[in-house]
Amino acid sequence: MLWNAKDGSIRFGGAEMDYVRFGSGKKNLILLPGLSDGLATVKGKALLLAAPYKLFFEKYTVWMFSRRQDLPRGFSIRGMAADQAAALKALGVEKTAVLGVSQGGMVAQYLAADFPELVEKLVLAVSAPCVNDTSRARLTDWIAFAEKGDHKALMIDTAEMSYSEGYLKKYRKTYPLLGSVGRPKSYERFLANAEAILAFDAREELGKIACPTLVIGAAEDKIVGPAAAGELHALIPQSELFVYPGLGHAAYEEAKDFNERVFRFLEA
Repeated sequence: MLWNAKDGSIRFGGAEMDYVRFGSGKKNLILLPGLSDGLATVKGKALLLAAPYKLFFEKYTVWMFSRRQDLPRGFSIRGMAADQAAALKALGVEKTAVLGVSQGGMVAQYLAADFPELVEKLVLAVSAPCVNDTSRARLTDWIAFAEKGDHKALMIDTAEMSYSEGYLKKYRKTYPLLGSVGRPKSYERFLANAEAILAFDAREELGKIACPTLVIGAAEDKIVGPAAAGELHALIPQSELFVYPGLGHAAYEEAKDFNERVFRFLEA
C-alpha cells in the first residue's frame, strides 16, 4: 500500500522527537509544521495527516516531525534545526527535500544553512527571515491568551488571522466549539515555540543556503506579513518566488494547487 502510514519516535543525544511517516518512494521529503505543533504534536496521527500528501507517495517517503518532547522555554529555533539534523542522522536519512511551513520554515532555514549536506531542495511556505512587527504583534496576543488559558480566544484569533474571508464564512460556524476542542493540558510547549519565534533572526545565515529553494508567500498574510516571502527570496541565492494572490497565512491549506506546486518544484 502506497500510504504505508506509520507513527514513530527517535532518540538522540538525550532528547526524543515524535514523527509520522507515509509513502513508499525512494526519495525523502521532510515536513516541518508551524506553531500549531506547540499545541499538539504529530504523535499517533499518521493516518490523519497522510491524506493531503498522496501526490508524493509513489516517489517519496514523507516524514512529518514535531519539535522535541519536553521542549524547554528559551530553546532557540537554531537549536530546533540542530535537533532535526540529529534526528535525521539517527534515522539514516542522508539527503532529503524539506518543506517548512511558517515556524517550520524558520527551522528549515537554519537546517539548510547549518547542515547543507542534508538538504537537497528546500520549500519555505508563509515563513519569514526574522520576526517582524506583524508577527511580533500576533505572537504577543497569542502568548497573552495562552498565559490566561483562554483557548477559545487563541483559536479564534489564529483562524481570523490565517484564513481568507471566503473560508472564514464557513469556518466561523465552529467557533462555539473551540473553547474545549484541542485544548492542551499545558501551554508550556506552545509558549516555548512562540518565544523562540520572538527571538528569531536568520538573515545573516540565509546566504549560506546552497540548494534550490522555492519560497511561497501569500499576498494577504496577516501573521508574517505579505513582504516576508520577498525578503526571503532576496536573501537566498538559488531561490524562486511565488505569491498566492487573495490568500492569507493558511494558503498551504486553502490553495488547491499548493502540494502540486511543491511536487513540480521538487521533481524539476
